[in-house]
Amino acid sequence: MIILICASLCPIHQREPGKVMEGKNQTALSEFIILGFSNLNELQYLLFTIFFLTYVSTLGGNVFIILVSVLDPHLHTPMYHFLGNLAFLDICYTTTNVPQMMVHLLSEKKSISYGGCVAQLFAFIFFVGSECLLLAAMAYDRYIAICKPLRYSVIMNKVLYSWLAASCWTGGFLNSVVHTGLTFRLPFCGHNEINYFFCDIPPLLILSCGDTSVNELALLSIGVLIGWTPFLCIVLSYLYIISTILRIHSSEGRQKAFSTCASHLIVVLLYYGSAIFTYVWPISTYSLEKDRLISVLYSIVTPMLNPVIYTLRNKDIKEAAKVVGRKWQPPILSFDI
Repeated sequence: MIILICASLCPIHQREPGKVMEGKNQTALSEFIILGFSNLNELQYLLFTIFFLTYVSTLGGNVFIILVSVLDPHLHTPMYHFLGNLAFLDICYTTTNVPQMMVHLLSEKKSISYGGCVAQLFAFIFFVGSECLLLAAMAYDRYIAICKPLRYSVIMNKVLYSWLAASCWTGGFLNSVVHTGLTFRLPFCGHNEINYFFCDIPPLLILSCGDTSVNELALLSIGVLIGWTPFLCIVLSYLYIISTILRIHSSEGRQKAFSTCASHLIVVLLYYGSAIFTYVWPISTYSLEKDRLISVLYSIVTPMLNPVIYTLRNKDIKEAAKVVGRKWQPPILSFDI
């Protein structure tokens, strides 16, 4: 979604037709050089340590949510079905780029094969796009739970929430197929130095020596469906939710209702806010240096914070963790003397 909003607000600069591919050889690339943090040689080991700890925390927190959601029958509900999918997506798209970033921090050769770059871009766009749609599905779930509690079990049945989750994955897959195909149809004219941490659409479009207008049109068009539409649906859902909560007479009831959706709202603000407040700038001010900073936020920091946010404010998960912990606790052996 970061990519989609970025493209819709700040399109990649157009090249002059007369300069496109002028004097360039159409050399087939075998690899790309990832510049990443190459200008911070003195901080390589520190950055590696930070990324390693963050990545381990991300894996541990999200695996914990998945295990608890699966093992505790009380959490076999639509909300935790979506939460389990969210945790799995966070693991997937973090694993797509963070391990390679750590390898590049400690190695002399900071490269990725052409095929590896294609696979990395495809996977990253697939998982990030799926998460955009999933956050909207989670908002719809909270809307039904808060605004129509008596009909919740009827409306949000297993068929519907399974179909919603599957649709999110399908939408993310189709989105990735289109953008990956359009990106790697472009010529690079032998240019292979990516001024970024991983293979992503904006740096690859800037690196290309061909006409990127079709790519930008696709990003803008599909961005409305994958990026802006889910975000506006989330905003609309929470307007109804807040309106309903304010009409609850009991302060305890208001607090309980708000707590069920506060965690999701925080995650949405982190995920979508990092894009909106970074890319709503004039086209002339767009720079990969600024985009590189925000990429660290949405690809490393946010997936680590999601489990903390959901477990910190969620009594159900805390109780489920205790139940699962007691269930899986090894028996204490006693010896009679």
